[in-house]
Amino acid sequence: MAHLQVQGLHKTFDGIIAVNDLSFDVQRNEICAIIGPNGAGKTTTFNLLSGVLPANRGEIFFDGNEILGLPPHDIARRGMVRTFQTVSLFDSMTVLDNVKVGCHGKAGAGLFSAALRTPGLRREEKEITKKAMEALKLLGVADRAYDQAGSLPFGQQRLVDIARALAAEPEMLLLDEPAAGLNAHETAELASLVLALKNRGLTVMIIEHDMELIMEIADSIVVLDQGMKIAYGPPALIQKEPKVIIAYLGDEE
Repeated sequence: MAHLQVQGLHKTFDGIIAVNDLSFDVQRNEICAIIGPNGAGKTTTFNLLSGVLPANRGEIFFDGNEILGLPPHDIARRGMVRTFQTVSLFDSMTVLDNVKVGCHGKAGAGLFSAALRTPGLRREEKEITKKAMEALKLLGVADRAYDQAGSLPFGQQRLVDIARALAAEPEMLLLDEPAAGLNAHETAELASLVLALKNRGLTVMIIEHDMELIMEIADSIVVLDQGMKIAYGPPALIQKEPKVIIAYLGDEE
């Protein structure tokens, strides 16, 4: 069974079709990229998958269970976690505290425990701190754990944002243009990171305009144009698809 199954997903805004009867599968432990020109419906698709937006119709099955219509926090608890195009850290909080926010979606302590600071709560907080530090180490920014998030350069803020998503212990990670604003060195490090996440058993979906990055790391690619899927397959096939060259790669001239 595919890790994610999308069937007939459709979304309109004031009569304008943003996602047009989209269907595709993502296999477990693969890197699946969604590409296409600006306005193709890429981020809208992520918003539908993660529950940020409601769909007009369609079906989304994650681990065999229908998730269409569930709120974002419920989808995240089931194991699908995403980042956004714009990094949105709490600038005045430490890097560590920003990442710990990602862990609290699965925290079990209730208001009573929190009010009394029970031993169970203290153990949970210790475990959350451990998980957050592990995520920062994986992303290579553990040495900035106690710095204010707003003091970090943009590339490191991107990494902290991804670390926060990983701290939620997802089964599938959705990355929305993670290379935007990164230099060549940072982009190369990002490629290594995404491949490392796959090697750790994570399924990754990524929206990205950097074609060199996508062709290097993706196992499968979904190509959108004006909300419609115009191609779907491995990178070697996508690079030769005339519709892709016209709709997307040709725009890079």
